[in-house]
Amino acid sequence: MSYGWHEGHGKDYGGRQRLPPIVGIFLVLLGLLFLASEQLNFDFGRYGWPMFVIVPGVFLLLVGLAIPHEGGLGAAIPGGIVTTVGLLLLFQSATDTYASWAYAWALVAPGSVGVTLTLFGLIHGRRDLLDAGLRTAMVGLGLFVGFGLFFENLIGIDDAHANSTLRDALPVMAVVLGVLIVLWNLLPDRSRYSQPASDGWHETEPPAPPETPAS
Repeated sequence: MSYGWHEGHGKDYGGRQRLPPIVGIFLVLLGLLFLASEQLNFDFGRYGWPMFVIVPGVFLLLVGLAIPHEGGLGAAIPGGIVTTVGLLLLFQSATDTYASWAYAWALVAPGSVGVTLTLFGLIHGRRDLLDAGLRTAMVGLGLFVGFGLFFENLIGIDDAHANSTLRDALPVMAVVLGVLIVLWNLLPDRSRYSQPASDGWHETEPPAPPETPAS
């Protein structure tokens, strides 16, 4: 019996074959979340309302990551952005630190875009997207830490929460990020070793002139 049709179908729509397991995992996690909330008597009306932002974002992110070609980024990047917005809203709702939007936008863009590109590159073996995603994520994190130190620790944008977690964590994040940047620059640049020694047009020699027949 031949299975040629199934193989061809899988080659053209490989991303679609991965969708059902992802949907199943998503539903399992969603069910466990609501079961845990009922057992812990978690008040979704007060603290859990950002889940209505996080859940669609995670679903869209997973669907985009399951598509093997770059078309999946069209769903993964918006999913990552929506998920990050929901997570920030969840943190701000629990800590009452909505003033952090003055600098938390950097985690949404370009931060979440870089993380999504990194995940897509890791899953599908795309070194170019992995490198671009890491650089973009580092830029977003750097903007978050830099503006956060300015707004929180310098001018005190949220004096009502002087002992907030963010105000205490930002200096530590700045040190860790600085160390990572230094170590990143100390690593050898492997891109120059992956390129060929010379271009093809350099190796090509001009044709020799025709020999003059002996008289």
